[in-house]
This record gives sequence, structure tokens and C-alpha cells, in this order.
Amino acid sequence: MKTEADTDTVLCTVEGRTGVITLNRPRALNALTHPMVLRIAEVLTGWERDPGVEQVLIRGAGERGLCAGGDIRAIHDDAKAGTRDSAAFWRDEYRLNAHIARYPKPYVALMDGIVMGGGVGVSAHGSIRVVTERSRVAMPETGIGFVPDVGGTHLLARAPGLLGTHLALTGSAVGAADAVLCGLADHFVPAGRLPELTAELAGAPAREVLGRYATDPGPGVLAEWRGWIDHCYAAATVEEIVERLLEYGDPAAKEAAETILTKSPTALKVTLEAMRRAAVLGGLEPVLEQEFRVSCHALTSPDLVEGIRAQVVDKDRSPRWSPATLGEVTEQDVARFFAPLAGEGTAITSG
Repeated sequence: MKTEADTDTVLCTVEGRTGVITLNRPRALNALTHPMVLRIAEVLTGWERDPGVEQVLIRGAGERGLCAGGDIRAIHDDAKAGTRDSAAFWRDEYRLNAHIARYPKPYVALMDGIVMGGGVGVSAHGSIRVVTERSRVAMPETGIGFVPDVGGTHLLARAPGLLGTHLALTGSAVGAADAVLCGLADHFVPAGRLPELTAELAGAPAREVLGRYATDPGPGVLAEWRGWIDHCYAAATVEEIVERLLEYGDPAAKEAAETILTKSPTALKVTLEAMRRAAVLGGLEPVLEQEFRVSCHALTSPDLVEGIRAQVVDKDRSPRWSPATLGEVTEQDVARFFAPLAGEGTAITSG
């Protein structure tokens, strides 16, 4: 049963021909809760059947971003308590991601400001994805002892060369040009023009409107880095990737190696395996099924609780990973994350 507070965190209106969803937790950077996910899914289903709603727009309240991800404090508390609320949240969240990807009407995502984790899930699977000069798009999960989810491994596995592997392991945020290059976004619109764009969507088809507003985002950095990224991330293991990055001789490659070495060793190895499996799984839904298994197994990993503690709860930024080094993470440790879940199906494609 929805409470008034739950409803207020997702504002849904119809403006002319456009259904508008506004994520409304600006103080929490519009982080997604389970009730928010259920509300978005409910509204999208209703609008799908409503001939008066020709297209959908999703945006974030406030000036800081569309969505910083899921409510990881709640996930921390769930994992620490040994309960399973997060599994139910992820199941519904991943179903929502799949629904967005196959939505039959234009789905416009305003990816202004911070768009991370679950924020990528409610935007980058849409059919029309708009970034601005303020956009910072990332899947930063390895920094909290977790693995890219919400279809993130599917999206990143399809990026040119091995750019996606670089982003998945480092958790680095990209700006507008690189988001477009990596296939996470389609159009660049200056942030100052978003109110005009939104107003015009009330009376005209989205693609027609975007044609009047989209412009060149300017240069990014990843295209220039393709040489060392494609060479270094082609190595067989995370250890070898780090070794190649350190030996390459480019300051940016060295910085990437140093960044990787601050992340959870277990999460890094599971992420690399997840990316490589996603590349051959094909469609989004099989990848979401895989991500659901990985996410549920992560609930019993000490690094998830520790990573969120260090980054969000205590904010000491000094996680104590277990195991502490890449060399201590075995193939069996990694394989455990991909094992079938005992006594339950993943059921992302149903419901």
C-alpha cells in the first residue's frame, strides 16, 4: 500500500501529450527506494495503455542530478542484518529496467547532473537519452564492494572497444561527450535549455523537439585514450590489467591503475567476469538475470557492508576489504557469485 510520503517521492503528471515523471528526493540526490521503483513501474504501465500519453519524460528534482543510484544505506542495513529486503528491491528494479528498455512509446531521460548506478538504470535504457554539460554518468559499484547492475554490464559491454571495462572497473564518471561515445546517451542539450525543451514536449513529438535543441557536446577524453585502454584491458586478469596500466607509460593509464587498486578486490574480479559474460549473453534480460544472481550473492559478501560503511555511513573513505588483495581472490570465490540462487528463480522477465 502506497503512503502519501511514498507518492511524493515520485511526482507524475501529464503535460499535453507527455507523461512526466519527476524523481523527488533532491536532498538524497533522488536516490531510488523500493516504493519509488514500484510507483514508476505502475505509472509506466498505466501510460502505456493510455492513448492520451504519447511519450514519457523522466527527470530529477533539484539542480544536482537525475539520480545518484539506489538507497545504499538501506542495502547496507539489510546486508548487515542478514535479511533479504534488497533482493526484492533488486528484482523489481531490474524488471523496471527491462520495461523501460522495451517501452513502446518514446521514453526521454534528462540525464542532467549526477546519474549513477540505479540512475543509469532508469535512464540509459530509454529510447531518447539527453545529457548536458553538467552530466556525470557512472557505474561506481566496485568502490562499495558491489558489481555494476541495473543492466550496467549490458550497456558497458556494448561500448566501443574496452571502454566499458575501463569504466566498470574504475567506476569513473564520464561527461556528455564520453557518455554519447559509450552508448549511454544520445543527445547533448545545454542545461539552460532543458526547461524550454520540456515545455515543447507537451505539444510536439520528442524526436522533432530534440532536433531543435541537440548540439555538439564538444570533445571528451575516452576517444584519445582508446589505445591504452584497449591494450591494457584486454589482459586476462585484473592483476594483469593493472600491470599493463602501470607499465604503459601514460599518466592517465597509471591513474586508472591506482584507482582500480583502491576498489574491492573481490568486486573487481567479479565485475570483470560479469562484463565478459554479458558480452556473450546478448540481450538485456539475460544480463539482468545474471546481475540479479550476482547482487544477491553480494549481500553475503563482507565487502558490500564494509564498502558502504566506508563511503556513506562513516565516510572515512578507508574500506578494509576482505580479502585485501587481488591475489587472494580465487576463481572459486568469483564463481560463487554466478551460482544459481538456492530455492528461488530470478524471475526478472516475469511479473
